[in-house]
Formats: sequence, C-alpha cells, structure tokens
Amino acid sequence: MLTQNLGYPRIGGHRELKKASEQYWAGKIDLNQLKEVAARIREDNWKTQLDAGIDLIPCNDFSFYDQTLDASVLLGAIPGRYSPVLAAGGTDSETDLYFAMARGYQKNGLDITAMEMTKWLDTNYHYIVPEFTAGQEFNISNENIFNEYKSAKSILGKKAKPVLIGPVSYLLLGKEKEQGFERIDLIKKLVPVYIEIIGRLKELGAEWIQLDEPCLALDLSKKEKEAFELAYRAIAANAGGIKVLVATYFEALLDNTQLAVNLPVAALHIDLVRAPEQLDEVLALIPPDLQLSIGVVDGRNVWKNDYEKALGLINQSIHKLGTDRVIIAPSCSLLHSPIDLELETALDPEVRSWMAFAKQKLNEVAELKQVAEGNDVLLQANKKAIESRHSSQRVHKQSVKGRVAAITEADGQRKSAFAVRQQLHRERFELPLFPTTTIGSFPQTDDIRELRAKLKKGELTVEQYDAAIEQATVEAIRWQEDLGLDVLVHGEFERNDMVEYFGEQLDGFLFTKNGWVQSYGSRCVKPPVIYGDISRPKNMTVRWTRFAASQTNKPMKGMLTGPVTILQWSFVRDDQPRDITANQIALAIRDEVVALERAGIGIIQIDEAAIREGLPLRKANRSFYLGWAVNAFRITASGVEDRTQIHTHMCYSEFNDIIEHIAAMDADVITIETSRSQMELLQAFAHFEYPNEIGPGVYDIHSPRVPGIDEMASLLAKAADLLPAQHLWVNPDCGLKTRKWPETKAALENMVAAARQARTKTSLGG
Repeated sequence: MLTQNLGYPRIGGHRELKKASEQYWAGKIDLNQLKEVAARIREDNWKTQLDAGIDLIPCNDFSFYDQTLDASVLLGAIPGRYSPVLAAGGTDSETDLYFAMARGYQKNGLDITAMEMTKWLDTNYHYIVPEFTAGQEFNISNENIFNEYKSAKSILGKKAKPVLIGPVSYLLLGKEKEQGFERIDLIKKLVPVYIEIIGRLKELGAEWIQLDEPCLALDLSKKEKEAFELAYRAIAANAGGIKVLVATYFEALLDNTQLAVNLPVAALHIDLVRAPEQLDEVLALIPPDLQLSIGVVDGRNVWKNDYEKALGLINQSIHKLGTDRVIIAPSCSLLHSPIDLELETALDPEVRSWMAFAKQKLNEVAELKQVAEGNDVLLQANKKAIESRHSSQRVHKQSVKGRVAAITEADGQRKSAFAVRQQLHRERFELPLFPTTTIGSFPQTDDIRELRAKLKKGELTVEQYDAAIEQATVEAIRWQEDLGLDVLVHGEFERNDMVEYFGEQLDGFLFTKNGWVQSYGSRCVKPPVIYGDISRPKNMTVRWTRFAASQTNKPMKGMLTGPVTILQWSFVRDDQPRDITANQIALAIRDEVVALERAGIGIIQIDEAAIREGLPLRKANRSFYLGWAVNAFRITASGVEDRTQIHTHMCYSEFNDIIEHIAAMDADVITIETSRSQMELLQAFAHFEYPNEIGPGVYDIHSPRVPGIDEMASLLAKAADLLPAQHLWVNPDCGLKTRKWPETKAALENMVAAARQARTKTSLGG
C-alpha cells in the first residue's frame, strides 16, 4: 500500500517566498536571489515529505505566483498583449512577462493590464484565468517543469512525481476572449502538447505524473465529458509507460463516476473528506486494473484526523481492492493548510492537541498506513485526542446555542422595502450622481505595521499606540476630503486583517502566530481558528469609527466583515453544520451593526467577499447553502432603521448563476470587482435588472499599475450603458491595504476625476 501527497505549501515556513518576491518586485534583490530562495523552499519541502515516509512526492507544485499561470506559460497560452514585454528585452524579460500576466505592467513606456483572477473553485486561493482565442495554438514554451523534476529526482529518486493541471480542467477554468468558439474544442490542439510533456518527463525518469482534474467533480456537459475521454485515450496511447494519476477533489464524482473510473489511467484520486459517501459507488464501478488514491486526511482544515473514521474508509477500500491498489493521501493539496504546528509554541495546549498543519498531516498519512497494517498504539493515542476535543467544556455554550435556536424569519427583514429606504438615504446624505467611495482599508505602511509590532512587544503603551493610529486616521480623512471623495472611510489602520481583527474580539476563536496560507501571489493570510461557540463580549469597531466620524462633516462608513466571509476565511469547526456557525457569527455582527447605528454612523458596510466562494460546486446542492448564507447576511443587516444605509462588498466572483440570491441579500449598495473583466461581470446585474444600487469597481487594486482617467471613465460609461446612472457608485475593486500610498493616491485622484467627468457627461445628456 502506497502513500502520496498531492501538493505542499510553497510560501516557506516564515513566508520566505512572499518576502523575496516583494523585494524582487521592488528592485531590492535580483532574479538569481529570488530563485535561490525558491530553490531552498522546494528542497526543504521535498525533504520534509521524504522524512515523513511519503511514497509519491509532488514536484512542480511550487510556483512563484500561481500554478494555473505556470501552466499557461508552459503551454504557450500567452495573450498577445504581453509580446511587447519580451520585445523590451533584458535579462529578466521572461520573468517580467510572467509577473506582467499576473500583476500588469507599467514601465518602459508600456501600460498592460493583468489577466483576470478568480477563486480556485470553492477556496480562498486565487488563480490567474487562462485566456483563449479561436485560433489558439499551444507549444512547450519553457523548461521549468523539466528542470524542477531533475532537481526533485536528485533528492527523491523514483518518489518524485510531477504535478500539472489536467488538460480538460485547464481549458474549463479559462475563458474565451472572442466570439464564435468554445474553449473545450481546443482539446485536440492541447493534448499533443501534454503528450510531449509527459514523454519528456518519462525520458528523464519519471514513473508517475499527477494530472489535477478538479472539473471531474463539477456538472459537465456531454461535450465536456467527451473531451475527458478523448484526452485520456490519447495520453494513454502515447504515454510510453508512465503512470498517470488523475486527481479530483472538493466534491463527489456523482454522475461523473462512470467516466472517471473508466479513464485509461493508472490511478484515480478522490476526496473522501468532503464526500465520503462517494466511496461506495466508486468501489462498485472501479475496473480491476485501476489503483485508487483515497483522500482521508483533510487538506483544507487544521483539525487532527480521526483515525478510527479514516480507518473505516481505508479498510472498505482494501476489502474490495487489496492493499496493492490502495493509496492513502490527503484529500487535496496541502497548499490550503498552514505549514507546521511545531512553530505554534504559544497556542493553548489543550486546543493545540486537537490540531494538525501540513507537516503533521504528512505524518497522519504515514501513520494511517501503519494503523491499517495493525498498529493499535497509534490508533488508541489518536482516539484519546479526538475524545478530548469532543468532551471539552470550552467548545459549547448553551446561551449561544439558545439564541441561534430562537432566530425567526423577522430577524432577517428590514422594516421597509428598498425604494422607501433609498429615498430616505438620498434626503439624509445628499450625495451627487456617481458618488465616490473606497472599499475600506488604506495602505498598511511599514510604519503602521511597526506600531502594531511595538504594541505587541510592550515597546509602546496602549495610549501611545492609539494616539499614533488617531493621527494616521485624521491624515487619511483630510486627504480624502481634499481629494473630494463623497463617502469616507477611516482607513482601518488599527486592523491587522479583515477577519482576524474581528475574530480576536469574538469568543470561540483562537489565533496562530505562523499559520499562514497563500491567497494569491505574495498575498498570505493567517485564518482564525473557530474552535467553539461564538459570541461578542463587547463593541469591536465603535471606538474607531466614532472617532473618525467626529473628524469630518462628510458621511463616514462603518466597516465590518460579514458572517459568511468570516466563516469561509477561517478554519471552521467540523463538529457542527456550517450554517449553525454562520448564524452564531451573524448574531454577533448584528449586535455590532446596531451599536454603530446608536453611535451615529449612518452608512455601514458589511463585507461578504466570500459568499460566492462558499457556493457548492454542484448546482443541485446550492439552494440550501444560498438559503442560509443569504439569511445570515440579512440577520446582520436587519436590526437597523430604514435611514441607515447598508453596503456590502464582494470581490472576484462570477454572479450570473446566483444573481437573484445576491438581490435577496437586500443590501442598499453592493460593490463588486469588475475592472479586470472590463465590466463583463456587470452583465449579470443588467440582465437581471438588479433593483438596488451598485458600485462596479473601476480600479484593479491587485495590480500596482495606475489606471488613467480615460480608462476609468470608459469603464463607468460601460456601466452606465448597462444600469441606471442614479444607481451607480464609483469605487475601487477592493480594499487598498496591500497597495503603496503613491499609486493609491494617483489612482484615486484619477477615479474622482473620472466620476466628475461622468457626472458632467450625464448632466449634458451624453
């Protein structure tokens, strides 16, 4: 019986890759120094997995930005607008091209937009969306996958297993960039390049290759299913003896089970953490020559594996297949887990004993093999840890459970319909057409982060820290006033993270020191851990919002994070349904909304950036999720009077198939990401005739480039063609925390100018 891993975190135990990447982008280190950091991380990762006793160890799972972007570069799927970057020359031109595709390019007289970015299925990891044209050609365009395999082989020998996104999922996760064709039809052009890649890896000595096909767990059309059959028949006919492992995850195969088990490959991986119920059907249909990799260790959460539960799935598989056809694995890539629990020396010992990070999950995979072979000592020790968590008095609070049980339909209803509220808001705030605002945060400079660090170390008193934050807040308010923004924000200088900040003030959460996971590129987040029932012991944001409001005569937004986003961006309990946890958070945030209103705050934004992210991958499962997710938001927003305006924000999401549920949230104003898609995402709101107000982002904050006035004005004009001008707001795509002040100021100055231009054009009847 083999063990394997599907992927490993690539940021480094102390975020070495993040720091090196940002230094490289800033010109503080050269490309060789960046590559040296990457090489050390890869080598450490391989040795960690080797030491854990894993039999098949992934390589090519490392990336400087995103594995889907890596695939696009490998396969030559490089949009034509980036050709000038290579033409500009220079020793680092290929790397410039790579980062230009991810982040945009604005130097050497060039101004090129970044490729679209969106969420990786239902995770908070983002990927760069491949772009395809009708005449798309593919070819091997760089040597990274081969060079990395050679490096891995020198350390791992035959255990090195190259990983690449599979050809069908690569196409399905991309987008057509012109009319008249379907991207899935490109499969016949794409597969020969995969065959060439696999052949070269075989020549280098590879015995296995992992092709990730997460789309096998989605709803597929007849043509898409045929593409899988075509692709893998061709690969099997030309693979030259290399063993192909197709990996699926995050959902059950369901109606794709017959298709998946009959692909002509050596092994199939299935996710038995997310969907253990699929094992029965897979085992009933599996052909006699297919190995089965069973994902029984949760690759997306931090809780210790229940060996007894996993052993039941392992034994069921062995009973049907025998030990030589079963591979024990995590459910998915460990990219979504923090790296090493051993770094968490300050965690509460009891709760720490319930947890496992990526490094520990490797040990769990190896130990499960031993347990399956009869090691009862390991099994009994694990049982003791699992029982400790289940029986802990720290997890359960009857007062919280009782409040959730008492929720009624009325708790999710505003007092009046939107049209009534809208008129009250217009009278109260007297905002111009195309009102301007930002999404909440302003740049977290080194000075601001240093203040927070000094406070934690005791080098600043609370009074000194507060005075410094007040000064930064006042400066931000004065700058916004001078700029001419219509609705201001306080900048969130006192906040570390939009979820962590709230979790630190809510009961039922705990926090790690080094539990970082990658969100995109160099952006890392440190998700809170929800271990128990959640309640709000005191006000969380009132002090700073009230202070900011007292410094200006303009409207000041109160800024909160919504219950579904807090849920999605935390490591959540796995011992109760997610909707119950969401309602616990919703009630806590509702209390804060009411407290802000009582403090005189008239506009309150409740960010639900992740509501689309939590959507089940299968359409048949979505209704239940959308019901409780939308209602959780409504619970937070419905405790206020009609004259209080409720905003929400959502980023990097496709809304077409859930637009009626977005409308059902009944936020007075919604702001969304639209700039990278050139307002493409706004089509859903136009076709649906979205009834409330909307702020389509005109400034891509995930790129360092500064869009010009005309560019933003053009985007606003597109928006005004689709939606009533009196319903439109003007804002960036997202918060500005990760940007630098010079680019932020320049971009927002252009944004305000574009809004004024739009007002003039509209008043003249243009």
